[in-house]
Amino acid sequence: MSFQAWGKITMVTKSYCCLRLGVFFLWIPKGAGGWSPQATDRQPWIQLDLRNRMEVTAIATQGRYGSSDWVSGYLLLFSDTGRAWKQYRQEDGVGRFAGNVNADGVVLQKLSHSIRSRFLRFVPLDWNPSGWVGLRVEVYGCAYKSYVADFDGRSSLLYRFNQKSMSTVKDVISLRFKSRQAEGVLLHGEGQRGDYITLELHRGRLALYLNLDDTRLRFSSGRVAVTLGSLLDDQHWHSVLIERFNKQVNFTVDSHTEHFRTKGEGDSLEVDYELSFGGIPLPGKPGTFLRKNFHGCIENLYYNGINVIDLAKRRKPQIYSVGNVTFSCSEPQLVSTTFLSSSSSFLSLRAMASSLGGFAVRFQFRTWNPDGLLLSTRLALEPQRLELQISNNGFWINCLTRIYPAASTGHKVNDGLWHSVSLSSRGLQVTMTLDNEPPSTIDLEDHMEAGDLYFGGCPSSSPADTGCENPTLAFQGCMRLISVNSQPVDLNLVRQGRLGNYRELQFNTCGIHDRCLPNFCEHGGQCSQSWSTFYCDCSGTGYNGATCHNSIYEVSCEAYRLAGSSSGYFSIDPDGSGPLGPTKVYCNMTEDKVWTVVTHNSTDPIRVQGSTLQKPYIMKFNYSASPEQLIALVAGSEQCQQEIVYSCRKSRLFNTWDGSPLSWWVDQAGERRTYWGGFLPGVQQCSCSLEENCIDMNYFCNCDADTDSWANDTGVLSYKEHLPVSEIVIGDTNRTFSEALYRIGPLRCYGDKSTWNAASFYQESSYLHFPTLQTELSADLSFYFKTSAPSGVFLENLGLKDFIRVELSSPSVVTFSFDVGNGPVILAVKSHVPLNDRQWHYVRAERSVKEASLQVDQLPLRFLEAPSDGHLRLRLNSQLFVGGTAARQRGFLGCIRTLTINGVTVNLEERAKMTPGVSPGCPGHCSSSSSLCHNRGRCVEKNSGYVCDCSQSAYSGPSCKEEVSVSFDRESSVTYTFQEPFSVMQNRSSQASSVYRESSRARENMAFSFMTTQSPAMLLTVSTFSQQYIAVILARNGSLQIWYHLHVDRRPDVFSPRPTSLVDGRLHRIRIHREGKDIYLQVTNSITINTIYNPCQRGENFDEEVMQAGSKGFIGCLSSVQFNHVAPLKAALLNRGSSLVSVRGHLEESNCGLLADSTTSHPLSDQAAKADKKKEKHDNDTRHDSAVIGGVVTVVVCFTLCAVAVMTRFLYRHRQGRTDASVSEKEHRHNLETAYRRETAYQAEPAYRTEKWFGKSTTSA
Repeated sequence: MSFQAWGKITMVTKSYCCLRLGVFFLWIPKGAGGWSPQATDRQPWIQLDLRNRMEVTAIATQGRYGSSDWVSGYLLLFSDTGRAWKQYRQEDGVGRFAGNVNADGVVLQKLSHSIRSRFLRFVPLDWNPSGWVGLRVEVYGCAYKSYVADFDGRSSLLYRFNQKSMSTVKDVISLRFKSRQAEGVLLHGEGQRGDYITLELHRGRLALYLNLDDTRLRFSSGRVAVTLGSLLDDQHWHSVLIERFNKQVNFTVDSHTEHFRTKGEGDSLEVDYELSFGGIPLPGKPGTFLRKNFHGCIENLYYNGINVIDLAKRRKPQIYSVGNVTFSCSEPQLVSTTFLSSSSSFLSLRAMASSLGGFAVRFQFRTWNPDGLLLSTRLALEPQRLELQISNNGFWINCLTRIYPAASTGHKVNDGLWHSVSLSSRGLQVTMTLDNEPPSTIDLEDHMEAGDLYFGGCPSSSPADTGCENPTLAFQGCMRLISVNSQPVDLNLVRQGRLGNYRELQFNTCGIHDRCLPNFCEHGGQCSQSWSTFYCDCSGTGYNGATCHNSIYEVSCEAYRLAGSSSGYFSIDPDGSGPLGPTKVYCNMTEDKVWTVVTHNSTDPIRVQGSTLQKPYIMKFNYSASPEQLIALVAGSEQCQQEIVYSCRKSRLFNTWDGSPLSWWVDQAGERRTYWGGFLPGVQQCSCSLEENCIDMNYFCNCDADTDSWANDTGVLSYKEHLPVSEIVIGDTNRTFSEALYRIGPLRCYGDKSTWNAASFYQESSYLHFPTLQTELSADLSFYFKTSAPSGVFLENLGLKDFIRVELSSPSVVTFSFDVGNGPVILAVKSHVPLNDRQWHYVRAERSVKEASLQVDQLPLRFLEAPSDGHLRLRLNSQLFVGGTAARQRGFLGCIRTLTINGVTVNLEERAKMTPGVSPGCPGHCSSSSSLCHNRGRCVEKNSGYVCDCSQSAYSGPSCKEEVSVSFDRESSVTYTFQEPFSVMQNRSSQASSVYRESSRARENMAFSFMTTQSPAMLLTVSTFSQQYIAVILARNGSLQIWYHLHVDRRPDVFSPRPTSLVDGRLHRIRIHREGKDIYLQVTNSITINTIYNPCQRGENFDEEVMQAGSKGFIGCLSSVQFNHVAPLKAALLNRGSSLVSVRGHLEESNCGLLADSTTSHPLSDQAAKADKKKEKHDNDTRHDSAVIGGVVTVVVCFTLCAVAVMTRFLYRHRQGRTDASVSEKEHRHNLETAYRRETAYQAEPAYRTEKWFGKSTTSA
């Protein structure tokens, strides 16, 4: 049985958060001190009545005195009436409180936000497994003063000013409210010049409309609201605070604050005559309102320090009451019940036959889930049933073998709002009404009989026993106002076991929780949710990941080159996962250095005349990147420069008398600069003085000679801290024949400072320390390391209880561990080869409120999903230790480079210069900042030099720069078979906390180049036996199409980036990256982004489009084909005897990649002519072969694989014995064949991920 206790509140004064302390003493005279429920109580709780509404700031618990009974975890609920309850949630949204570990210890919990309530309820969740539930409690707080007004939905209060209008530059409005409905105006005021302020409930959220002196917005439909809060119609108190100073506004609802600037041109809010609270009355028509009125209670309403409700209660003349406003809060008898489980919750009630015949059920519900059973009842003809269910966000009636839509198109019922349902039958006709929708009527083939009604789900017992079975999921949400045959159902009787039956229900409360408030989706991601978790839609943001944290773009042009890209326009994200967005730049990769080029709005030469120092010519430059992005780009580059082309005639740069500047330029920080070339800031001179070749050596600039002929002072600015040029000012062109001609070039930068920022650790007790990580909600850490030591800590940061750590725990295992308050979590990635091999290895660890992940080299990612109701914030307070720990134990010995945290590179070299036991940089040939190995080639250290391992690259040669190209005719193709991954690579993180669940996310990278004059054509296909595939084809019009068929029960998605024909005989480079639903595509120099499952089009003619492309084959050249970390085309040339490679027809090695720059407009004409001659020679055979090939491709596409041009297929073979994963170091030779034999050691990643997304094949071809 539950227990309710009464006691007295003793007000004492103590120093407790600067508040008075009230203690609630609970004493039970019988037996041991404390409360302990009966063992038969299904849902035990203890309820405290504080006699009056109090402000509670802390609670303390103990176990039962002199026993082994205590509560180790509990929920805290509160209520004004003792009937409708709300669960208290801490700052992280966590509802669970940690209790005791023994009977005598006191555990104090300080509430992050106070509770103002009369009743408290403690619900035990866990207790001593060797004892029973036992509890003693103390409640800390103080008295609470409340001024309340009750609005019945047809009333309001008017606060009238002493003058005609009130104009204010500063406003503070505060109130608390609880509402019975999701709509209603709480506050409104407006002025004749267009000012207005409106605070309104809309769909359970609070919207603030505020405008200062802008008449256009008053009469337009473009009024923009700032919206906060959610589920505010829960009949519990919510606090509101509006603070305005001039245009700056702070808007707070409960604990969430939005900062914004108002619309309009003024700084003051001018309101005429009055402010209305609770509604907007229509002037001259008492009782008539313009908008829906507020229905509920408002307390402690203050307008600029004036207690409005107190004035109304004392009937002061400045307050006018419209309708029936009372000064005590009436409490409605609306009691909700929460269905907690989507698999086992149900409520069964016995329905008696109506005296009028027929049958009627009414109830209200709210949920976030898109599926769930609401009601099930049997028909007279067993086992047929009538079911009401939510399916795919809509509302449906399931009768016999037919499903009827019960709501109009687009009516979503999983929006978290209350929805009303009415179901009635008379004879063979059933009528259903949802909210205000028109009734839906269906005709039955049999009568409905009185019997058991199942609300929310079906019992887990055999359906044969009850006749009820969940169609998909049980309902997970809240229900209230249940009535059967016009008789309200008293759920308290259900809870007491006196009516019906139930399972997994929580009575007298609605436990719905908005998981999108606050929105944890970063970079503009859109949040959606179910009952237990939230999801982020990152479409169009340029970011991906569970919370849209990771940029899909590289951080620099250097990174694009290392990935194998050629010159072109690219989007770069200079701060990675940081707050800055991506920007588009041109990457020039034709030189030894990779140049990043950022253009601006004025690149043409401009002539200037008629300017003086008093009225100078001024030009401001707007770059294609924001100032913040430019600062990040320049700071991350090794060197930047910008050319100033400046010609003059009788126009000086400096005054010849006193040397004061007559023209200047402005740097990125807004400072005036007077040097015109070179890299020496602060010196008033030009390039000619640095080069000692000025036309008149008496001056430091050619223009200062002030000659009648044209002179030139062109120079290159290279002091990067001052770049780019933001403005130029010219002031000496007003004399006769005086003029200047200038052009400011684009900003050009090269190098990536972060790539080789390294430190060497040669003492186990040494470390580098940095400021505390600011990564409460999300953190990503990435770096490279090389070592010969068997273990060591890469980095560590500690808090009081929380921590984060990345370490090499054994020679082949990297672990990522952390604790945010839910218990330690450990992710481990085990390599099949040792990681302490003195070679560079890559590590990336990420932790967010949704999941954690760990990546090591190209091994499979490890994902762990975070608990849905756990702590979210990682609270750290010590320094960040790199290369060691605070205890100076388990230190790392070796090199760490390119340490990046949330997009910011940590300067290891600078700190290493002043730290004993650590030195800046890292020895070895592969630590050079110059790129030795290209196109994903891996630099391998040797005793007397280095070699480039090209096994993971589609290129060959000593530096992995030589393209591997193959010419195809219509009858040739290549098939590559992926092996099953090594068993060591399928390990799971067994040490992970049980509250985290491991998962994986599919993604792939594809890159290749091609030349052809034929369409349609099949370029590349990846497929499985389960009819899932990815196909890259050229359509009939020559445009590129990417087909994704990842769900066999759906039509394929087709992504067509642009209609431009690529069948032009030129070399086109294609790069495709997919992660989850996001696609990143580069076609030659153009970049496109799209989202799968929100495609440009749905594939309707799969047989016609893809299969026609397959039947035509491919005539042309393919080059540098890469799928993830496998190069199938290179394997086909070098490993023709391998079981992994199957070649059909004739393959001829080509050099189309090398000759691409020198090709004519029709470089394949000779090859096409040769193919035509072959076609004429074998005309009849070709007709027959084409039909056969088309038939083969049809079978292949629909059932096994696509095998035209380049064909890639995932086939898994079960091995009887474990492959020996040990790799002995052998002498590396620059031989493609030798290098490629090692490639099987790197194939585990695509195979692992494909098993997850494409199914597992148990046969082989």
